Amino acid sequence: MTLRFIGTTSEHGNCPTLYEVVETGEILVQGERETDPEHLAQLRDVKDSETFVRIPRELLTRFAPRDTESTAEPQTKE
Repeated sequence: MTLRFIGTTSEHGNCPTLYEVVETGEILVQGERETDPEHLAQLRDVKDSETFVRIPRELLTRFAPRDTESTAEPQTKE
């Protein structure tokens, strides 16, 4: 499947970052894994296959509107 870079609020290529799975329109979120036991205990309906990451609200507010145009090259993962 092909990933399209949406945006980041980080400098120097670090996370957090948003990507779109081109074929499905789903959003892939890169960020620091949530490890706070109190936060994890409050999450609901968590599957074994799921994980949670922290991202700044600014990342979502800046890039949340669906961006259909991008100058970034798609990243293909085989």
